Amino acid sequence: MKDLFLSIGNTLSAALGEIQMLTMWESVAVILALAYLVLAMRQNIWCWAAAFFSTAIYTLLFWKVSLLMESVLNVYYMAMAVYGYRLWKGGGQQNSALQVESWGMKTHLILICVTTLVAFILGWLMATYTEASFPYLDAATSCFAVMTTYLVAKKVLENWLYWVVIDLVSIYLYMSKGLMLTSVLFVFYVGLAVWGYFMWRQQYMQNLQCTNAATA
Repeated sequence: MKDLFLSIGNTLSAALGEIQMLTMWESVAVILALAYLVLAMRQNIWCWAAAFFSTAIYTLLFWKVSLLMESVLNVYYMAMAVYGYRLWKGGGQQNSALQVESWGMKTHLILICVTTLVAFILGWLMATYTEASFPYLDAATSCFAVMTTYLVAKKVLENWLYWVVIDLVSIYLYMSKGLMLTSVLFVFYVGLAVWGYFMWRQQYMQNLQCTNAATA
């Protein structure tokens, strides 16, 4: 009996230590992720540095809790952090800084339809061949995040509207896996995404007025 209690105690101690380590790294990732979002709202190019290191941590965290698509997604985020930095630095006309632009409804409908189809296929594959948690939901948030991150790199205004929906769904997903700090982070993300949309829209309207004045 003594050996049984000792074994249980050792198991609980190891589990507690693992949770504490997980929470520590999650805290660092959360801080960097918040820094990325605030800097992105301000169109500060250093948002991509914060994004790179935050997603490197999340890649390992999500793999550990069996959110496979989320883990793979964060590898993509790391690559997009490098791409976004280079694009924002000199992706505009004549290698100038990139400006905010808006895409039409038809383009967005095509993006939504294609992304939904891809998400459904990936969700089915994950549900059939892996032990991934919430395969369809995981695939949907991941696929739309892939598409939306590209819109951020291109400075497409409507990216913030996509993030509002993605973040709302992600809150449920992360809470169900015990990533409470990340869940709280995504509650803030919803509000900041709305704020980011209006900040970028104001900049877009100013740029549009300047363009119209220059061509008048």
